[in-house]
Amino acid sequence: MTEETHNPEQSEPEHTEKTPYQVKNIRYGEKTVRGRVVGRNKTVIPEEEFTKLAELHCTWQEISDWYSVPVSTLRDNFADLYQKGTTATKQRLRQAQLKLAMNGDRSMLIWLGKNILGQSDQPINTDNSQILPWNTESDQ
Repeated sequence: MTEETHNPEQSEPEHTEKTPYQVKNIRYGEKTVRGRVVGRNKTVIPEEEFTKLAELHCTWQEISDWYSVPVSTLRDNFADLYQKGTTATKQRLRQAQLKLAMNGDRSMLIWLGKNILGQSDQPINTDNSQILPWNTESDQ
């Protein structure tokens, strides 16, 4: 078993700063994008791409930042696709939950019962529970 020790007389090579990686052979091209033209800058936003972001439940602000378009412009032009995308995700999520429940996941059965069927842990008695009036005088 050999034991290595650090000898201060032997100098280790100094760390040199690395130059940042530079891309070589950059190729440029053109691509035709088909979609809705919005805003003053005439930004083209593909409907399929916007719908995918909506399905991921991205906020309006996140989508606005992605396309560099004001939120109000997106709301005016894409409210229909946003609604459709978020609704599709909710439907898929509900379907997955129901599948879990039907496969015997007890906690999912309870949760869906409370949220969809209106069930609760505290049963509510809907019977009329008012106290009947009591007469102490006897009618003759």
